[in-house]
Amino acid sequence: MALPLSSSSIILSSKKLSFNVSISRKSTQKHLLLSAHFAFRPNEARSQVTARPAVRACNSAPSTYAKDLTCEHNFPPNWYVSIFGDGTKKLKSLIAMILIFMQISAPVPLSGWDFWYVSPAKAVLYSPDTKVPRTGELALRKAIPANINMKSIQTSLEDISYLLRIPQRKPYGTMEGNVKKALKIAKDEKDSILASIPADLKETGSTLYASLIDGKGGLQALLQCIKDQDPDKVSVGLASSLDTIAELELLQAPGLSFLLPQQYLKYPRLTGRGTVEFTIEKVDGSTFSPEAGGEPKKNAKIQVVIDGFSAPLTAGNFVKMVVDGAYNGAKLSFTDQAVLTDNGLDKNSGYSVPLEIMPSGQFEPLYRTTLSVQDGELPVLPLSVYGAVAMAHSEVSEDFSAPYQFFFYLYDKRNAGLGGLSFDEGQFSVFGYTTTGREILSQIKSGDIIQSAKLVEDQEFLICQVYASSVLFCIKARLS
Repeated sequence: MALPLSSSSIILSSKKLSFNVSISRKSTQKHLLLSAHFAFRPNEARSQVTARPAVRACNSAPSTYAKDLTCEHNFPPNWYVSIFGDGTKKLKSLIAMILIFMQISAPVPLSGWDFWYVSPAKAVLYSPDTKVPRTGELALRKAIPANINMKSIQTSLEDISYLLRIPQRKPYGTMEGNVKKALKIAKDEKDSILASIPADLKETGSTLYASLIDGKGGLQALLQCIKDQDPDKVSVGLASSLDTIAELELLQAPGLSFLLPQQYLKYPRLTGRGTVEFTIEKVDGSTFSPEAGGEPKKNAKIQVVIDGFSAPLTAGNFVKMVVDGAYNGAKLSFTDQAVLTDNGLDKNSGYSVPLEIMPSGQFEPLYRTTLSVQDGELPVLPLSVYGAVAMAHSEVSEDFSAPYQFFFYLYDKRNAGLGGLSFDEGQFSVFGYTTTGREILSQIKSGDIIQSAKLVEDQEFLICQVYASSVLFCIKARLS
């Protein structure tokens, strides 16, 4: 028979921590009381820490009831409890268990015992999903292989975006320190920052640098917004500064910062950034909902930035098919989680590129290998972003991406796993993000088609292709 818990108490003072538990079993004639007591003095040296065990068995009747009960429950005649603190970690665990026990047995407020309490602000900051970019723009910015000083400036400013999530009182002092740190790096390392920009782009780089320091959306202006303690202005100023930083970093980016494995040199590859514009057409007579002040239209445009810095083979194969017109007229299917193209089996175009994922903190992609998110492996280009663009798996092997079929991922945190991550995170080759027309994705229906797909903007790209003659042919062009 289980013994009911009758009382518990805990006392904290500067010299002594004590815990008393008494367990009683009452009957009309007999009463048994087992009590345990220990004392711990935290201010004494470890060698002087003492535990005073004492057990009292009280039998209120002259019978052998206590002896019988002791045997029945396997209690030894003398029950000694000794607890020794072995370091801070064990002590914290012990006290935490005591507190839980107390709250269960007597749920009363524990005044002053709040050092385990994690504030909502810290809960936000230390949430697992803060490690993963939540917008395509942020993910693309983090993926640029740029000058180390620019990355330090970027990191300082991006920390502010997390601080802005803190509810109620914002830590403006910390934000101000971050901006001042970024300003110091920018000014002290000006020569190094500008030296990383190619000679033919130096003038553009110098203009962007000046804008970053003293421009309307620069660091000085951001510092003033923080001093004014206006979170809306800080958010706008921060976005402007980060956009300028991204433009500078793209000028600095040298192309691929790693060597491709020899066996993959036969595939097309993209060594920088490109923008693809899709024109989506309704085929059932319906229209896309208009933007503010617009009219319903049968066609809508979506722009996707393709990243070759982190997924050169996947992006290169995709760009090649766009240039070849392979996606013009492609049919789309809509599901709760994605907008998917047809499998393209009738087109016979593209390569079955190996699965390609760049892990965060690494300098080159992994091939034919998925990531274990449960073990802390996260990709540079996460899938857990609304509008992420990735290749489907090959029908032959999940170690390879499909040669043609891709999808727009419709991330929804309500259907995500621990930390707000997609259950498929780290399983697909993500190679870009929807940056314009994200609101169109949810309006696409099965049967709608890609009327056209083309490369746009004035952006340099490099595609290499090995032809049957085994001659390496590279196309380098500036698109307009």
